[in-house]
Order: sequence, then C-alpha cells, then structure tokens
Amino acid sequence: MALRSPDLRWLGSLTRPGRLAPSPLAALASPRRRRRAPSPSPSPSDSSTPSTAPTSDSGPGAEGMEGLEWKKISAKRFGIKESMIPPEAWNVLHRLRSRGYDVYLVGGCVRDLIMKKTPKDFDIITTADLRQVKDTFLGSAVIVGRRFPICHVHENNSIVEVSSFNTCARGSSGSQIYNSKSQNCSKNDFVRWKNCQRRDFTINGLMFNPYSEKIYDYLGGIEDIKKAKVRTVIPAGTSFQEDCARILRAIRIAARLGFSFPKETAYYVRTLACSVARLDKARILMEMNYMLAYGSAEASLRLLWRFGLLEHLLPFQAAYFSSTRFKRKDKGTNMLLVSFILALVYCCYVD
Repeated sequence: MALRSPDLRWLGSLTRPGRLAPSPLAALASPRRRRRAPSPSPSPSDSSTPSTAPTSDSGPGAEGMEGLEWKKISAKRFGIKESMIPPEAWNVLHRLRSRGYDVYLVGGCVRDLIMKKTPKDFDIITTADLRQVKDTFLGSAVIVGRRFPICHVHENNSIVEVSSFNTCARGSSGSQIYNSKSQNCSKNDFVRWKNCQRRDFTINGLMFNPYSEKIYDYLGGIEDIKKAKVRTVIPAGTSFQEDCARILRAIRIAARLGFSFPKETAYYVRTLACSVARLDKARILMEMNYMLAYGSAEASLRLLWRFGLLEHLLPFQAAYFSSTRFKRKDKGTNMLLVSFILALVYCCYVD
C-alpha cells in the first residue's frame, strides 16, 4: 500500500552526465594564485614507508582555540537579505528576542544562504534553555531527542527547530578538547565558539545574527565553502566514532553541494563505513530518503558505492554492482544506476 506519493522531481538530474559542478560563490571569489613550483620527489626511503592513517586535517579541532582567526562578517557581503528568512522563522526569532534571549540562525541554513541556495529548513539557537523556549510557545512547542534534545516549535504548519546553548550532547568530546578561555575572548564569543565545537562539520558551524546582520565563523567554515570541502570539526576518526550517523550526513552534504572530502575525512569515511550498520533501520531509511531528495540521488549513490557504504546499507544491490563490474569511481551517467534508483524509490515508498 502506498504511504504517500513520492516526489520524483530529482529524477531530472539523472539525465545530466558528468560531474556535479559546485555552485559559483561570487562573494567568496579570491584572486588566482600563482602556481607553485613542484615539490621535490620523495627519496627512496620515503616511498618505502608503509601507508598509515593521514594526519588530522580537522582545522579547529586539531589546532586549538588560537589556531584559526575568528571572523565576524557582514551578511551584506554575501547578499543575504531579510526576505530570505521565512515568516515562520522570524516569528520564533522575534518572540524569543522579545523575552530578552539572544537568538541566532545556525547550521546548514547559514551555509546555504552564503552559497545563495534556498535552505530546506531554518534552525535557531538561543540563550534560553529548552524549558523557557517551551514556555514561550505554550501549546505549540515540544522537546524531542535523547542524545541532543531540541525544541520543535510549530508555526503555520511548519516546524522550526530551536536548540539551546545550555544543552550539551551526551558523550560528545567536541566541547572537551579545549576548556580554557582565551584572554582576549569575550564571554559571548566563548559561548558561541564552544557550541560550534560540538557541530559535525565546519561548514555547519556558522552562526548568523539576523538583527546585527553578522555571521560568526570560528571554525574556518567559510574557507571550507570556498574550497568545496566537507571537513569535520574535531579529528574525523573521533567524530565518526562518536556518532557514526555523521558518515551518512557527510555523504549527503557532499553529494548535494558537489563538495569533496579532505584526505583524513575520506580515509575515515571508508575505514569506518561498517559502523553505520549499527544504526537503527528508521535512521538509515531517513538518511537514505534525504539522499534521494533535492536532485542529488545519483551523486549520493555514487559516493556510497565509492566509499564502501553500499555493502553495509544495501548488500544485495552492492553485490549486483560488483557482479556487473560497476567501477567505484565511474563518473558517467549509467542506466544501470538509474534503474537501481527507481527500484530503490519504489521500495522506500511502497509497503
């Protein structure tokens, strides 16, 4: 029995061969750099060194509190306007601010606004605790989540997710890496920075105050947007062991934006691929549905196949790919993959 009519608009992307080109970021464009002279070839002793896990490339998590320049940038630089934020999000922002709480937009919506994309949702973080948020929206707010509780505020048939600076995820090590306050750091900066340390990826660790029109970047997220990289906040091995669902989110974000992984992140996506089998089926189905949406279905499945995740999520389909010798790094449109996606959509939406 059909649960609901599937949204198949993303299938239009399947007929477009070639790579997904990253979105142009005119506001972030930097002048061309001169090519550097090629580095000298390694000595024979270097080439015989056994391969090991790459060193940490997770900038803020590895370098520390003083490792990156904290940036406060005007939203006008990226052409962000008040009209880009929907009324439902503004209603939540206004009501919390009217009670004296600080409020910010946070996460993927800030990233998408910078990239001139339309965010699929708008997440808010506030200095109010979740009980105070619930009291502010009596009858229209509910606290959900175990590991990282948030508040769902219902506004005009939409749900706005509100988190609190006072909430800490259980088992998270991001906020424990550095617990000392910089001498030249204000209290507000420290609170914002500490929360950003708990984020999954640097490009999701951006905060935006729509009233002062300032974007706060403590993790180098804007630089990673320029480089089209999905980089973990803390070292990738630690991040993915802490929450293996981040591996699937990394694939989804990279596919949707046309981004790639730094060496360390790519290494641990592949090495820890088997850990996603520990996720419950509902969570896996949710992540797969996200991957099949927003025009990134083919790119998502190619990345799942390339990094060895398909064997753990859909082993029978992966075995068929292997039997047909479908290349891990194949970049051309392949009708076998198109047929596979159509069959997968049918399985997801039909009981």
